[in-house]
Amino acid sequence: MTVSTYSVTGMACGHCAESVTEELKRIAGVTAAVVDVDSGTVAVTSDGVLQAADVRAAIEEAGYELRTEQM
Repeated sequence: MTVSTYSVTGMACGHCAESVTEELKRIAGVTAAVVDVDSGTVAVTSDGVLQAADVRAAIEEAGYELRTEQM
């Protein structure tokens, strides 16, 4: 299991968190995604190391922007 934390801009509410979570869970190997809207971060638990491009694409698909690759 790997847990990676990413910084995301533009999230402001519970709906934002749901959208990001749903998109991230579509990535193969992702078992959980926990969004903290207040800090603008998301912790992603996966079976292995995720490709940064996949994470970025999922966050952008949800309508937000990946600020940093990984914290």
